Amino acid sequence: MSEVVTGDAVVVEVRVAQPPIRAVALAIDMIVQVTLMVGVFLAVGFSSVVSDPALAGAVSILISVLVMAGYPVIFETATRGRSLGKLALGLRVVSDDGGPERFRQALFRGLAGVLEFWTFFGAPALIASLISQRGKRLGDVFAGTIVISERGPSGSSQPVLMPPALEGWARTLELSQLPGEVAGAARQYLVRWHDLSPAVQHEMGVRIAAQVAAYVTPPPPPGVPPHAYLSAVLAERRRRDQARYPQAPQGHGVRPQAAPYPQPGPYGQPYAQPHAPQVFSPQAAPPGSSPPPPPAPQPRTTPGGFAPPQ
Repeated sequence: MSEVVTGDAVVVEVRVAQPPIRAVALAIDMIVQVTLMVGVFLAVGFSSVVSDPALAGAVSILISVLVMAGYPVIFETATRGRSLGKLALGLRVVSDDGGPERFRQALFRGLAGVLEFWTFFGAPALIASLISQRGKRLGDVFAGTIVISERGPSGSSQPVLMPPALEGWARTLELSQLPGEVAGAARQYLVRWHDLSPAVQHEMGVRIAAQVAAYVTPPPPPGVPPHAYLSAVLAERRRRDQARYPQAPQGHGVRPQAAPYPQPGPYGQPYAQPHAPQVFSPQAAPPGSSPPPPPAPQPRTTPGGFAPPQ
């Protein structure tokens, strides 16, 4: 695991792709590239358009460069960081700030890959990835990118609970346009909520909530805190996913345990701060009456009446 800091100062944990799995993805891509080059060379060789040997050599060099450098650039730009090999193994190229890979970065990685893999047979890439803590090859260093693994253990995520006061409103949401990257940033914000100062909590919450609100309708009720709005959106999104893809019946796997989230209270009625439980002695109770039960500890919440995820 590694951490990246987004443009909104959100610390996001990512799984850095290890060199062995990257090597397998590279092998798949190189097989595809070699197949393309062989096919194009055979087509040019059997074609009568190019009859001059010098012209045929120039066309062959041009095709080789286009396939070796253009293949990763075109695929990673079109699929936002995934070539065929990376797509098969669940890898993705992202910027150092966690954002999607841009064309300029894909171009730097593609040109550097010609030297790293096709000229020096991958030796510079292997040495650089072993030295770098994030497994960066030279192309990643020049482009400011990192290769991450999108396939993580399913039991590592903690579900976000639905604030009760927003449950009815959340069922009317239109979530089909919400991108996965925006939802992921909202989740990381909720996970890190208690580690942030109050000022950063509010500022980052407003920014991320505004990004989510650009894709989600209808707008939230007036006075809803940003973390409560994001919790409702993500919880409803997860509920619909579970309804669309039901879990396997009992006995076919171990269901991950949910984190001990505090239970939220009514909207607009914040709880008091938790206090130490009192101890009651049976001798102190009046004769003929049972001792009162100890009060349940109150969960930690924030203004607005919603308990954010821990």
